[in-house]
Amino acid sequence: MRTFLSALGFSVALFAAAPAHAQFANRSLGVSAGYMSFNGTASLTSTGFLGFDASLYIENGFEVVSLTKIAFPADPISGRRVVGLAPSLGIRYLFLEESIRPYVGADLSYLHVFKPQGDSNFAGVGPNAGLDFFVSDSISIGARAQFNAYLSLEERVQTSVIVSAGTAVYF
Repeated sequence: MRTFLSALGFSVALFAAAPAHAQFANRSLGVSAGYMSFNGTASLTSTGFLGFDASLYIENGFEVVSLTKIAFPADPISGRRVVGLAPSLGIRYLFLEESIRPYVGADLSYLHVFKPQGDSNFAGVGPNAGLDFFVSDSISIGARAQFNAYLSLEERVQTSVIVSAGTAVYF
């Protein structure tokens, strides 16, 4: 009788169980450090930055990405360091989705610079390319290059070339 009840319980558990689904890490949070070159414009000098980024895998190799940079460029007019905050939102296409992930993408960016003589605001767009390498199942390191053209109603067009390296945790 005991064997029959055990077999019956096991059979019910097998039929009631939901089918197994593979779980893939499709979200990430990361940090990066890099360099923003403003190509010798009159408004800002080139500077390093610290970035916080996130990604969400959509489907078929596409990801939505966000990168927020905080930088401290020098203001050529006042000669003092100012604070620049540059959030961006974009999409990228992964050529490979294995342990090495090369990609290309495009970002919409915003740059807000807190200056003593008045804040500056820029909206921008630009392409980017990069490579992520997984060092474990959920941790990657990578490098990224980006070009942005920032527009403003108050100042002339700012262009920047950005290079960075970072790490991310996928969950």
